[in-house]
Amino acid sequence: MADTLSTADASSGTSPEPGQQCSNKPKRSLFTRFSQAVAAYAGKPVTFVIAVGLIVVWGLSGPIFGFNDTWQLVINTSTTIITFLMVFVIQNSQNRDTAALQIKLDELISKLDGPREVLLDLEELDEKDLEKIRAEFEELAEKARKA
Repeated sequence: MADTLSTADASSGTSPEPGQQCSNKPKRSLFTRFSQAVAAYAGKPVTFVIAVGLIVVWGLSGPIFGFNDTWQLVINTSTTIITFLMVFVIQNSQNRDTAALQIKLDELISKLDGPREVLLDLEELDEKDLEKIRAEFEELAEKARKA
């Protein structure tokens, strides 16, 4: 595992030019890509403006529908479903970011002569890839405790 992460294994030893895609970038799962995209769009001001606009339209439509139970049920059901799904999407992004941050910190602590550059975008990895790297650091920590 350590061999696959060392900077010496990079084909040219340098990072790609700005704007170029790294050819050996790990493939992310569909859910990882989806959750990252949803979390990114949910945090934009335009998304907030759209949400406020929908609420205003809903509120203004109240007199048309006579403020009946169905009219209220539309907004209640919509917000409940969106909130329920967003909890999982945001938690997925948060878990991945937290795990990646922890591994990056472990790398800085374990290497006084400089971190491995391949670890710089860990938040882009899937959970199974993060677990493999985390296991490597746990093994290093265990060896250090025994020494």
